Amino acid sequence: MTSLPWLDADQLWFPPVEQALTDPDGLLALGGDLSPKRLALAYRSGIFPWYSDDQPILWWSPDPRCVLFPDEVHISRSLRRTLNQAYFRITADQAFDDVIRICGESRKEGTWITQEMKEAYLDLHQLGIAHSIEAWNQRGQLVGGMYGIAIGCCFFGESMFSLETNASKVLMVHLARQLKAWGYEVLDCQVESPHLLSMGARSIPRSEFLSILRACIDRTPAQKSWNFQWRWPGPEV
Repeated sequence: MTSLPWLDADQLWFPPVEQALTDPDGLLALGGDLSPKRLALAYRSGIFPWYSDDQPILWWSPDPRCVLFPDEVHISRSLRRTLNQAYFRITADQAFDDVIRICGESRKEGTWITQEMKEAYLDLHQLGIAHSIEAWNQRGQLVGGMYGIAIGCCFFGESMFSLETNASKVLMVHLARQLKAWGYEVLDCQVESPHLLSMGARSIPRSEFLSILRACIDRTPAQKSWNFQWRWPGPEV
Protein backbone atom coordinates (compact mmCIF):
# COMPACT_ATOMS: atom_id res chain seq x y z
CA MET A 1 0.00 0.00 0.00
CA THR A 2 1.35 3.41 -0.98
CA SER A 3 2.14 5.66 1.99
CA LEU A 4 1.12 9.30 1.84
CA PRO A 5 3.32 12.17 3.02
CA TRP A 6 2.42 13.59 6.42
CA LEU A 7 2.61 17.38 6.59
CA ASP A 8 3.83 18.90 9.83
CA ALA A 9 2.13 22.11 10.88
CA ASP A 10 5.45 23.95 11.14
CA GLN A 11 6.58 23.05 7.60
CA LEU A 12 4.92 24.90 4.71
CA TRP A 13 5.15 22.60 1.68
CA PHE A 14 3.30 20.10 -0.48
CA PRO A 15 4.61 17.16 -2.48
CA PRO A 16 4.39 17.40 -6.29
CA VAL A 17 0.82 16.81 -7.42
CA GLU A 18 2.06 14.11 -9.80
CA GLN A 19 2.53 11.95 -6.70
CA ALA A 20 -1.21 11.96 -5.95
CA LEU A 21 -2.95 8.60 -5.84
CA THR A 22 -5.21 7.40 -8.62
CA ASP A 23 -7.39 5.50 -6.12
CA PRO A 24 -8.82 7.46 -4.46
CA ASP A 25 -8.30 9.87 -7.30
CA GLY A 26 -6.12 12.80 -6.36
CA LEU A 27 -5.36 12.10 -2.70
CA LEU A 28 -1.95 13.67 -2.19
CA ALA A 29 -1.08 14.20 1.48
CA LEU A 30 -2.36 14.25 5.07
CA GLY A 31 -1.95 16.56 8.03
CA GLY A 32 -0.69 20.09 8.19
CA ASP A 33 -3.09 22.89 9.08
CA LEU A 34 -5.59 25.28 7.53
CA SER A 35 -3.60 28.45 8.02
CA PRO A 36 -4.09 31.18 5.39
CA LYS A 37 -0.54 30.71 4.10
CA ARG A 38 -0.96 26.96 3.64
CA LEU A 39 -4.36 27.29 2.00
CA ALA A 40 -3.05 29.95 -0.38
CA LEU A 41 -0.10 27.74 -1.29
CA ALA A 42 -2.44 24.80 -1.82
CA TYR A 43 -4.72 26.62 -4.26
CA ARG A 44 -1.78 28.12 -6.11
CA SER A 45 -0.47 24.56 -6.53
CA GLY A 46 -3.75 23.04 -7.73
CA ILE A 47 -4.51 21.42 -4.35
CA PHE A 48 -7.50 21.69 -2.03
CA PRO A 49 -8.53 20.25 1.38
CA TRP A 50 -11.44 17.84 1.70
CA TYR A 51 -12.03 15.68 4.77
CA SER A 52 -14.51 14.78 7.49
CA ASP A 53 -14.49 15.41 11.25
CA ASP A 54 -13.18 11.91 11.96
CA GLN A 55 -10.21 12.25 9.57
CA PRO A 56 -6.96 14.16 9.51
CA ILE A 57 -6.80 17.00 6.99
CA LEU A 58 -6.68 15.41 3.53
CA TRP A 59 -5.22 17.26 0.53
CA TRP A 60 -6.34 16.50 -3.03
CA SER A 61 -5.38 17.21 -6.64
CA PRO A 62 -7.57 15.02 -8.90
CA ASP A 63 -6.81 14.15 -12.50
CA PRO A 64 -8.75 15.10 -14.56
CA ARG A 65 -9.92 18.43 -13.14
CA CYS A 66 -13.38 19.87 -13.66
CA VAL A 67 -13.35 23.53 -14.70
CA LEU A 68 -15.68 26.12 -16.16
CA PHE A 69 -14.18 28.66 -18.51
CA PRO A 70 -16.16 31.88 -17.99
CA ASP A 71 -16.94 32.36 -21.69
CA GLU A 72 -18.28 28.80 -21.97
CA VAL A 73 -21.10 29.02 -19.43
CA HIS A 74 -24.15 27.30 -20.93
CA ILE A 75 -27.53 29.01 -20.78
CA SER A 76 -30.42 26.75 -21.74
CA ARG A 77 -33.69 28.11 -23.10
CA SER A 78 -35.46 27.49 -19.81
CA LEU A 79 -32.67 29.16 -17.86
CA ARG A 80 -32.76 32.12 -20.25
CA ARG A 81 -36.47 32.52 -19.50
CA THR A 82 -35.71 32.50 -15.77
CA LEU A 83 -32.99 35.12 -16.25
CA ASN A 84 -35.37 37.30 -18.27
CA GLN A 85 -37.82 37.27 -15.36
CA ALA A 86 -35.17 38.88 -13.10
CA TYR A 87 -36.63 37.01 -10.14
CA PHE A 88 -33.32 36.58 -8.31
CA ARG A 89 -31.05 39.38 -7.12
CA ILE A 90 -27.36 38.43 -7.20
CA THR A 91 -24.83 39.97 -4.82
CA ALA A 92 -21.30 39.28 -3.63
CA ASP A 93 -19.81 39.24 -0.13
CA GLN A 94 -23.08 40.25 1.50
CA ALA A 95 -23.63 37.10 3.58
CA PHE A 96 -20.43 35.03 3.64
CA ASP A 97 -21.10 33.57 7.09
CA ASP A 98 -24.61 32.46 6.11
CA VAL A 99 -23.48 31.02 2.78
CA ILE A 100 -20.79 28.79 4.26
CA ARG A 101 -23.13 27.74 7.09
CA ILE A 102 -25.97 26.76 4.74
CA CYS A 103 -23.55 25.00 2.39
CA GLY A 104 -22.62 22.76 5.32
CA GLU A 105 -26.19 22.24 6.52
CA SER A 106 -27.57 21.41 3.07
CA ARG A 107 -25.39 18.32 2.60
CA LYS A 108 -27.78 15.49 3.47
CA GLU A 109 -25.09 12.81 3.28
CA GLY A 110 -22.91 14.59 5.83
CA THR A 111 -20.62 17.52 5.37
CA TRP A 112 -16.91 18.02 4.88
CA ILE A 113 -17.40 21.67 5.88
CA THR A 114 -16.29 21.11 9.45
CA GLN A 115 -16.13 23.83 12.09
CA GLU A 116 -12.38 24.00 11.48
CA MET A 117 -13.00 24.54 7.76
CA LYS A 118 -15.59 27.25 8.43
CA GLU A 119 -13.19 29.15 10.67
CA ALA A 120 -10.35 28.84 8.16
CA TYR A 121 -12.40 30.21 5.27
CA LEU A 122 -13.85 32.97 7.41
CA ASP A 123 -10.25 33.99 8.08
CA LEU A 124 -9.59 33.99 4.32
CA HIS A 125 -12.71 36.08 3.81
CA GLN A 126 -11.43 38.65 6.30
CA LEU A 127 -8.19 38.76 4.31
CA GLY A 128 -10.09 39.42 1.07
CA ILE A 129 -9.19 36.03 -0.44
CA ALA A 130 -12.43 34.05 0.06
CA HIS A 131 -15.68 35.42 -1.35
CA SER A 132 -19.35 34.55 -1.43
CA ILE A 133 -21.97 35.01 -4.12
CA GLU A 134 -25.61 35.18 -3.03
CA ALA A 135 -28.99 34.74 -4.73
CA TRP A 136 -31.95 36.48 -3.08
CA ASN A 137 -35.60 35.97 -3.97
CA GLN A 138 -38.13 38.78 -4.28
CA ARG A 139 -38.98 38.48 -0.58
CA GLY A 140 -35.37 39.25 0.31
CA GLN A 141 -34.60 35.68 1.40
CA LEU A 142 -31.22 34.06 0.78
CA VAL A 143 -32.08 31.10 -1.48
CA GLY A 144 -28.78 30.33 -3.20
CA GLY A 145 -25.12 30.78 -2.48
CA MET A 146 -21.58 29.83 -3.34
CA TYR A 147 -18.20 30.54 -1.79
CA GLY A 148 -14.71 30.19 -3.15
CA ILE A 149 -11.18 31.53 -3.36
CA ALA A 150 -9.92 34.25 -5.71
CA ILE A 151 -6.19 34.35 -6.43
CA GLY A 152 -4.83 36.18 -9.45
CA CYS A 153 -7.14 35.57 -12.40
CA CYS A 154 -8.36 32.22 -11.07
CA PHE A 155 -11.47 31.54 -9.00
CA PHE A 156 -11.66 28.29 -7.06
CA GLY A 157 -15.24 27.29 -6.28
CA GLU A 158 -15.64 25.41 -3.00
CA SER A 159 -19.31 24.73 -2.36
CA MET A 160 -22.76 25.98 -3.29
CA PHE A 161 -26.39 25.52 -2.30
CA SER A 162 -29.80 26.17 -3.81
CA LEU A 163 -33.04 26.42 -1.85
CA GLU A 164 -35.23 27.43 -4.80
CA THR A 165 -35.32 26.07 -8.35
CA ASN A 166 -32.72 27.68 -10.62
CA ALA A 167 -31.21 29.87 -7.88
CA SER A 168 -27.76 28.29 -8.20
CA LYS A 169 -27.92 28.28 -12.01
CA VAL A 170 -28.73 31.99 -12.17
CA LEU A 171 -25.95 32.60 -9.66
CA MET A 172 -23.47 30.66 -11.82
CA VAL A 173 -24.35 32.66 -14.93
CA HIS A 174 -23.81 35.94 -13.11
CA LEU A 175 -20.57 34.71 -11.58
CA ALA A 176 -19.17 33.46 -14.89
CA ARG A 177 -20.09 36.64 -16.75
CA GLN A 178 -18.66 38.85 -14.00
CA LEU A 179 -15.43 36.82 -13.87
CA LYS A 180 -15.12 37.16 -17.64
CA ALA A 181 -15.60 40.93 -17.39
CA TRP A 182 -12.84 41.08 -14.78
CA GLY A 183 -10.44 39.04 -16.90
CA TYR A 184 -10.51 35.78 -14.96
CA GLU A 185 -9.42 32.79 -17.02
CA VAL A 186 -10.91 29.86 -15.15
CA LEU A 187 -13.44 28.83 -12.52
CA ASP A 188 -12.16 25.69 -10.82
CA CYS A 189 -14.97 23.24 -10.05
CA GLN A 190 -12.68 20.50 -8.68
CA VAL A 191 -14.74 17.41 -9.59
CA GLU A 192 -17.60 16.74 -12.00
CA SER A 193 -21.27 16.82 -11.11
CA PRO A 194 -24.35 16.71 -13.37
CA HIS A 195 -25.23 20.27 -12.29
CA LEU A 196 -21.81 21.66 -13.22
CA LEU A 197 -21.70 19.81 -16.54
CA SER A 198 -25.14 21.20 -17.41
CA MET A 199 -23.71 24.70 -16.90
CA GLY A 200 -20.88 24.12 -19.36
CA ALA A 201 -18.15 22.81 -17.08
CA ARG A 202 -15.83 20.13 -18.46
CA SER A 203 -12.94 18.02 -17.28
CA ILE A 204 -9.41 18.68 -18.48
CA PRO A 205 -6.13 16.89 -17.71
CA ARG A 206 -4.52 18.03 -14.46
CA SER A 207 -1.41 19.03 -16.40
CA GLU A 208 -3.50 21.44 -18.50
CA PHE A 209 -5.12 22.86 -15.38
CA LEU A 210 -1.70 23.44 -13.80
CA SER A 211 -0.52 25.21 -16.96
CA ILE A 212 -3.50 27.57 -16.69
CA LEU A 213 -2.66 28.26 -13.04
CA ARG A 214 0.97 29.04 -13.83
CA ALA A 215 -0.12 31.49 -16.53
CA CYS A 216 -2.84 33.24 -14.53
CA ILE A 217 -2.25 32.90 -10.79
CA ASP A 218 -0.02 35.99 -10.54
CA ARG A 219 -1.96 38.20 -12.93
CA THR A 220 -4.03 41.09 -11.60
CA PRO A 221 -7.73 40.98 -12.57
CA ALA A 222 -9.50 44.09 -13.84
CA GLN A 223 -11.44 44.83 -10.67
CA LYS A 224 -11.23 47.35 -7.85
CA SER A 225 -13.43 45.49 -5.40
CA TRP A 226 -15.44 42.30 -5.17
CA ASN A 227 -18.74 43.89 -6.15
CA PHE A 228 -20.91 42.64 -8.98
CA GLN A 229 -21.54 45.20 -11.71
CA TRP A 230 -22.67 42.75 -14.41
CA ARG A 231 -26.40 42.29 -14.82
CA TRP A 232 -28.40 40.11 -17.18
CA PRO A 233 -29.24 42.41 -20.11
CA GLY A 234 -32.87 41.37 -20.39
CA PRO A 235 -35.16 39.66 -22.91
CA GLU A 236 -34.46 42.12 -25.71
CA VAL A 237 -30.87 40.84 -26.15
